[in-house]
Amino acid sequence: MPELPEVETTVRGLERVMLGRSIARVELHRPDLRRPFPQDLGQRLTGATASSFSRRAKYGLIGTDRGDTLIFHLGMSGRWRIDPDDIGKHDHLVLTLGDGRRLSLNDPRRFGSVELLPTDRLDDYPGFEGMGPEPVGAPLTGAMLRERLEGKTVAIKLALLDQRVVAGLGNIYVCEALYRAGIAPGRKAGSIGKARLDALAGHIQDVLEEAIAAGGSTLRDYSAPDGELGYFPERFDVYGREGQPCRTDGCDREVRRRVQGGRSTFYCAHCQR
Repeated sequence: MPELPEVETTVRGLERVMLGRSIARVELHRPDLRRPFPQDLGQRLTGATASSFSRRAKYGLIGTDRGDTLIFHLGMSGRWRIDPDDIGKHDHLVLTLGDGRRLSLNDPRRFGSVELLPTDRLDDYPGFEGMGPEPVGAPLTGAMLRERLEGKTVAIKLALLDQRVVAGLGNIYVCEALYRAGIAPGRKAGSIGKARLDALAGHIQDVLEEAIAAGGSTLRDYSAPDGELGYFPERFDVYGREGQPCRTDGCDREVRRRVQGGRSTFYCAHCQR
């Protein structure tokens, strides 16, 4: 599943192509993804100019000069393609810009979604309700984590995947941040001290910003809008490295894998306490 860095990379790629340009044509090649497309999507987007680009958690936001915002979620396998050579069966939404360039939302598994809301009503969008602080673009502090983790007996790995604690965190980067912070993924969330939470907040931001700078992560079929594949996986310290040596100097243990909440957790049992 594309995580926060992949969505951020996607939004930035779309902005380079779309900002200030009008949408001349909207094509829907099926009625729905995870949910139906808005019935008036074509009418409200055709002729509109893309005026702003942003991200909230794992949602991409495209604002228009008509006071609307297109909200997209890439689901498990979604990606935007820029100037595709051909339009295939998985290109469900195609936008043609006034300068002739085309963008297609390709989603083989159709777990993504597209919504169109008045911009002044974005705060009412159900997907944003109760979300925690953004870990990129604004300071994330240990105090913020302490406030949201206090009294929680759930494992820290699972707590960080709760979007009410930190918006947009996913499995890959939680594993990486916990490793860098030296925190065991099974430790009770509410038992972690101030100094360690301060460090964890910094590591969460660092690992996400490094991944964004690297272009996002290439897992399965993810690619950026222009087809450029990210290369951050080459830098993973633990994710996907079960049985391989820990990268901490002086540690000769192997990276382990366990299942938490139905998802794989990768960690070093020696370095993470």
